[in-house]
Amino acid sequence: MIQKSYQSKGSLYLIPTPIGNMEDITLRAIKMLESVDFLLCEDTRVANELLHHLNLKKKVYRADEYQENKIKDFVLQNLEDGLTIGLVTDRGTPIISDPGYKISEYVISKGYSVISLPGPTAFVPALTMSGLSPAPFLFYGFLNSKPSKRKKELEGLKAFPYTLIFYEAPHRIATMLEDLQQIFGNRRIALCREISKKYEEVIRDTISNVLPLVSSLKGEMVVVVEGNREVEDFSSLTILEHIQLYLEDGYDIKESIKKVAVDRNLPKSVVYKEYHVDSE
Repeated sequence: MIQKSYQSKGSLYLIPTPIGNMEDITLRAIKMLESVDFLLCEDTRVANELLHHLNLKKKVYRADEYQENKIKDFVLQNLEDGLTIGLVTDRGTPIISDPGYKISEYVISKGYSVISLPGPTAFVPALTMSGLSPAPFLFYGFLNSKPSKRKKELEGLKAFPYTLIFYEAPHRIATMLEDLQQIFGNRRIALCREISKKYEEVIRDTISNVLPLVSSLKGEMVVVVEGNREVEDFSSLTILEHIQLYLEDGYDIKESIKKVAVDRNLPKSVVYKEYHVDSE
């Protein structure tokens, strides 16, 4: 179903804020912060620091991941009243590994405009200064913090030929890289930290050479990973033969069908149907 927003009603603006260097804020972002009726934010203290830096005063309401569902009807009511609302996160572009999606999805479903301003986000400069192929790429964001789930996510990504981009916290970077090397092999990576700040640093090498350096590193990190350059060619196999390869590797039938669907860029339902027809 085609969905359109009603421009005559109130609008929600997603306003990117600097990820480090305060000079990265755009003129349009400053103008919108000045003009909105109030702000939704991830943390009121951080939002007020930004407003103080810009010599602005604005009413702010917390709308972090725990508050989004609670505050969305309040947001909708104000949009119905014709108000213009801004949404910021602590750093970078809202929704990109940050809150904002639940509220945006909700007001869009009610027919209101959600307008996203261009601006700072960490993964773009990380990609462009990584020295790895810029296209195609896949931005994944944060992997699961639980080792077993993180490894399962990486298993699902290891065959992708695209450059992959992850966010990671400093206290997990060592274990994340260890899992990455175990599952992906010793690929080239770029570890980018403190982007746009005084101590910005990019470490480019293979995973095994970067790993010994990370124990003392601080700051939010972006890990850019070389895509799989040895993707297997399964075109000579039937779907049933392809599934059988994964069954022999120890995967159950459900997981085998899922992996074949990814390998062949097919819907799981097609692979499932083909398997049951061929195996009857």
